[in-house]
Amino acid sequence: MNLPDYDFMSDKTEDTSTRFVTFIGPSMKRYDLAITTTNSFYGKKLVTDLQAGKTAIIGPDDLEEEGYLENVFKLTEEEAQELEQFLTMVVGTVNFSDL
Repeated sequence: MNLPDYDFMSDKTEDTSTRFVTFIGPSMKRYDLAITTTNSFYGKKLVTDLQAGKTAIIGPDDLEEEGYLENVFKLTEEEAQELEQFLTMVVGTVNFSDL
């Protein structure tokens, strides 16, 4: 296929910042995370679980949604609570950068 056959919705390059964090929670589960800050996603963070290969766009509103972290990262309720406590410190407030 040639590129003219594709209908691009978006195509941009931007400088981002990625924080790599490894920690063990009280449940003894190890978390290996890459947390990317970008101008995209309305100020939310791109959080990747490096062990499971799962990624989610997360803001404070997502952390308040019941069962969100359990579902996205396939965690137990206890593990999700640990991750939520950590991410609450990291995610911060959402800023709408495209307005």
